[in-house]
Amino acid sequence: MRLIPVGVCIVSGLTFGAPRLLGAQEPTGPIEAEIVGHIYKPAPLEPTAERLAQVKLPDGFNMEKWAEGLGNVRMLAVSDDGTVYATRREQGEVVMLRDQDGDGRAEVQQVVASIPDVHGITVHDGIVYLATVKEVFSVPIQPDGTLGERTTIISNLPDGGQHPNRTLAVGPDGMLYISVGSSCNACTETNEEHATMLRTGLDGSARAVFASGLRNTLGFGWHPESGDLYGADHGIDWLGDHEQQEELNQLAEGARYGWPYIYADGKFNPADEPPGDTTHAQWAKLSHEPELLYEAHAAPMQMVFYSGTHFPEEYRGDAFVAMRGSWNRRPPSGYEVVRVRFENGRPAAMEPFATGFLVQQPDGTYGHLGRLAGLAVAADGSLLLGDDHNGVIYRISYETQ
Repeated sequence: MRLIPVGVCIVSGLTFGAPRLLGAQEPTGPIEAEIVGHIYKPAPLEPTAERLAQVKLPDGFNMEKWAEGLGNVRMLAVSDDGTVYATRREQGEVVMLRDQDGDGRAEVQQVVASIPDVHGITVHDGIVYLATVKEVFSVPIQPDGTLGERTTIISNLPDGGQHPNRTLAVGPDGMLYISVGSSCNACTETNEEHATMLRTGLDGSARAVFASGLRNTLGFGWHPESGDLYGADHGIDWLGDHEQQEELNQLAEGARYGWPYIYADGKFNPADEPPGDTTHAQWAKLSHEPELLYEAHAAPMQMVFYSGTHFPEEYRGDAFVAMRGSWNRRPPSGYEVVRVRFENGRPAAMEPFATGFLVQQPDGTYGHLGRLAGLAVAADGSLLLGDDHNGVIYRISYETQ
């Protein structure tokens, strides 16, 4: 357990924690801002059966281990025949997993690709697309589910910096979308492709910035009915225990989302000033605000819309987000799965769905049962949840009452 209080920081800019400032007049002199943050890393706990029994889910839902011994398992993808593919960033591998006998456990676990730093993965029309820090590959799926010879379609994504983990998905328009995080916590980037969502053809051609001002949108997807694109963005660190809240944005072509100068519902970042003569207020007017906000520093990872039939009808068209968990907050946040509830095709609320991976000890300190990362809807409609610390994939299912 590591707990380090960080002292007061005086910043020239705007009063930290001020209410909504969109359209506010720019200050003419320095204003002091007190920002108190913490480094607090909950201790890892063994995910024993007794501890996992404390994980809370809505009535009727159950969670069991589907696969384990997977090391640093990160992003998940499911092919048309139900085969699950998982990236292992630290091991530099892609693993194929199958539950062939239907017992709720993946007895097939086979390494099907070795690529250093592989992270992002998606499956489309029999092709697996994979992303490292700077590269994107297309790889055909063989009849037995293994992967064939890979083709490099992009070799020059921006340098990684603070956020090197790329994610990707194919949209309803048949184009490939690639999330490229910022190189820093909050700064003026020199590469226009940092802190963006890129869009390219399936062969890597016609590459362009689709949306910008996104600090690190690892999880994103399209609503199954409206076709609108939504992404869960990581907030800025060191703005305090309760700032910056994580954002759910509707991502539109050509839109800008504020980072690093504007955050949440139009607040000004007191530590960073827009380039040139642009003011915070001007930058705010040109930036789109988030649809919803969630607890600061929860760290959203993979996001998936639910279009299966295994869960109750009320979940159809909602989204789930894996929250990996905080390090820059006391008390900790995240370490859970969040449901994004939609009403009439629009996001209405973000609410806890699977909690209890964060455990408060009798002495008041905290431990965690895992760092949640990957999320996917299995072929049978259950939800697969990956823990990149303990190397476990869980299966969340529903029993008809």
